[in-house]
Amino acid sequence: MSEYSEYNVKKLRRTHKGRIIAGVCSGVGEYLGIDANLVRIALAIATLFGGAGVGVYAIGWLLMPEEGKDSSIVQDLVAKQQRNRDGWGGGEYHSQQPPQQH
Repeated sequence: MSEYSEYNVKKLRRTHKGRIIAGVCSGVGEYLGIDANLVRIALAIATLFGGAGVGVYAIGWLLMPEEGKDSSIVQDLVAKQQRNRDGWGGGEYHSQQPPQQH
């Protein structure tokens, strides 16, 4: 799958190439056209000065779709919850109680 869609729009994705943990930094680097190590250094500095780098990385991991997929981890979880709520979960358990007799 190409990094460009049919409308020639670049998409932000977690990449497989250059991945160290989840591919967030390599995906951002590829999207911005910069070396992924610069993104890693920026996140390391943000982590040292206030700890924001870890949170930003975690948010990227949850919200950025993986290369070759159309949905992120969060989108998959929301869709799963929606299917379960609507009764499309496949293994959903419905408890039926017998009618009350007086």
